[in-house]
Amino acid sequence: MSMIEDAMTAQPAGIWVAGRRMLTVGLTLIIIATAFEMLAVAATMPATAQDLGGLAWYGWAFSAFMLANMVAATVAGPEADRRGIATPFIAGTFLFVSGLLIAGLAPTMPLLIVGRAVQGLGSGIIGAVVYIIVGRGYEADARPRMLALISSAWVVPGMVGPALAGIIVAHAGWRWVFLGLIPLPILAACMALPSLRRLAPAQHSTPDTRQRNREIRLALVLATGAGMVISGLGWISAAPSTGAALLAFGAVATIIALRQVLPAGTLRAAPGLPAAIAAMGLLNLAFFGVDAFVPLALTTVRGLSIVTAGLALTAATLTWTAGAWMQARLARRMPPGSIAVLGLLVMLIGISATTATVAPVMPALLSIGTWGTAGCGIGLAYSALSLSMLQNATQGHEGRASSALQIASQLGTALGAGIGGVIIGSGGNGATVAAERIMLHFALMIAITGIAVLTAWRVER
Repeated sequence: MSMIEDAMTAQPAGIWVAGRRMLTVGLTLIIIATAFEMLAVAATMPATAQDLGGLAWYGWAFSAFMLANMVAATVAGPEADRRGIATPFIAGTFLFVSGLLIAGLAPTMPLLIVGRAVQGLGSGIIGAVVYIIVGRGYEADARPRMLALISSAWVVPGMVGPALAGIIVAHAGWRWVFLGLIPLPILAACMALPSLRRLAPAQHSTPDTRQRNREIRLALVLATGAGMVISGLGWISAAPSTGAALLAFGAVATIIALRQVLPAGTLRAAPGLPAAIAAMGLLNLAFFGVDAFVPLALTTVRGLSIVTAGLALTAATLTWTAGAWMQARLARRMPPGSIAVLGLLVMLIGISATTATVAPVMPALLSIGTWGTAGCGIGLAYSALSLSMLQNATQGHEGRASSALQIASQLGTALGAGIGGVIIGSGGNGATVAAERIMLHFALMIAITGIAVLTAWRVER
């Protein structure tokens, strides 16, 4: 019997037993902390950008986080196999807390972006390691309950995170959305660490160092290429030659890396698994390309408070969950490809209606319902595409397919926010110009959603 099996069988079953209670609470708290930060930042960024200036950097607050998250998630798994779980978990917590501190004390937008990137590294490591902890630290009968608890840990931040962040900004300032969260991940790590130290590395398998290094290099190339694309778009108007060079080199690097990390045929949306992964990337690009800027539109253009604007994000989070449950019921009588098309069409309606609420002739509060509609659409489509991935993945290669799906999701999110930052940030500071730029970007995301519908149609239905 291996050391891992010894550690697991030495404890009674259950997630709340005495030998595992602190680990369960610690993992739940660390997920709540990372979830709150991810959901709260979008609500607070308008106030942050207004205080620090640099609207052109707005999108990078989201892109830097996601690109760093993508790289860290690639590194974390192999390191957990080689060094054990405690070391990467503590490293992830340290990076996440350091990022909160840097962002909370940042005197300029570029330094805040650095803090967000450091947070992304920490969050990526934590997100990858948590599921490894569940697999090694809990016996088979307890794992489903623990996974359900982890999923539920997103519910409370989703319901109260944006509104609570708005209240904090209004009464204490945006910096405390970052600084006030610091004690929570530290407490979580202290609670979980004793149990993690008892879990041995995966000594039953020998890590493939060459394969691991190759995956890390590809993740770095992909993140760098995507960053160059976003930067190149931003430089096009100010320095056309520099912008074009960055855009060209970045696009080439991104395509080369994607061809290595995604299944063959993904870039041309070949039927089946490639189309599902391509649709997932476009889905995230379009949804989060709008989601990151909904609070900005509602506060700077329509004059709503940060608390009220945060209700739109809360609505989308709740309807996302509802859409996921609806997908589970529809899956009994509809193939996942058809459900994905339906969800994307609902999302298309939601984004289009939200774009209309930017105009002064529409009631601003209507955006809570329209963005909630978009949230229901992504809840349907996201879950359906994930199910399609599992159904179409080659037996024995489900992990590789799942990794490709996550890469497409994270890259799409980063590009959506980055492109929005370029379009909206280059429009000046006037309210009229901001409204025009926001609507232009939202219109682009509507078009991308339409392409996603056509791509999802190629998923086996």
